[in-house]
Amino acid sequence: MKNILFLEPVFKSMIWGGNKLETKFGYSIPSDHTGECWAISAHKNGDCTIKNGPYEGKTLSWLWDNHRELFGNSQEEIFPLLIKIIDAKSDLSIQVHPDDEYARTRENGSLGKTECWYILECDEDAKIVIGHNAKDKEELKEMIAQKRWQDLIRLRPIKKGDFFQINPGTVHAIKGGTMILETQQSSDITYRLYDYDRLDNGKPRELHIDKSIDVIQCPHVDVEVGGNSLGDEAYHMEELIKCKYYTVKKISLHGEKEFDQNQPFLNVSVIEGSGEIDGTALKKGDHFILPSDYGTYQLKGNMDLIVSHI
Repeated sequence: MKNILFLEPVFKSMIWGGNKLETKFGYSIPSDHTGECWAISAHKNGDCTIKNGPYEGKTLSWLWDNHRELFGNSQEEIFPLLIKIIDAKSDLSIQVHPDDEYARTRENGSLGKTECWYILECDEDAKIVIGHNAKDKEELKEMIAQKRWQDLIRLRPIKKGDFFQINPGTVHAIKGGTMILETQQSSDITYRLYDYDRLDNGKPRELHIDKSIDVIQCPHVDVEVGGNSLGDEAYHMEELIKCKYYTVKKISLHGEKEFDQNQPFLNVSVIEGSGEIDGTALKKGDHFILPSDYGTYQLKGNMDLIVSHI
């Protein structure tokens, strides 16, 4: 019997969060400041539960530890990826992530954080922060010390369907009015560089200036994204990024198509529309894993999916 592993998301309330995870995706959210849906995660800070089948009620981390054969007997110590939907009602802090080596030595053996963003929707004329204008570390330190944030930060216009890779060392921030699907390493390490002097429960949130300066790449270098695409009258599949940690693709389906699951495991998120997989109904906001031995699968309907694998 082929098992599709559907997952129960974990939700996080955030100072910058809103209610679009309910209004746009139909989730039952904990508050009107819900910023994150951890949709496929085995991280200790948000471990998803299996919703169906023989492993119903078990966490994804338990499944990874006890049934590694479902994941192609991967040698990774922990489930390596984390898929989120982020609803930014207001601006997130300007931040940066460490790489594996820095995180391992400074953050109790954690993984670093390479991530990528698919823009689900955004306000008209929306922008995001990616990169900075300092030519070297000395200029970076100087601009930070003088609080010259407008000079330092690099803004980029965005529209629905845009895609960005955020390597460790990249200064970045999602701005208000934007929803994204994020595929990332399974890490929760973030260094805040600047938080607009906001107060949370009457106090400024912690900043990590020294660690940020340590890890920020100088000068900033943009990452090329995009890859091969293929399709026919029933579907279009586009490679968004292929890097050391993950490959991410978008499938737009308008009909019926058979695919082959030939990866250790495949993460799938339905971001628009509805349909079915091998006779099981799918709707916007569903997230599931196809295990390693799943073989061929049939998609049917009108829907957009983001899929990822290691």
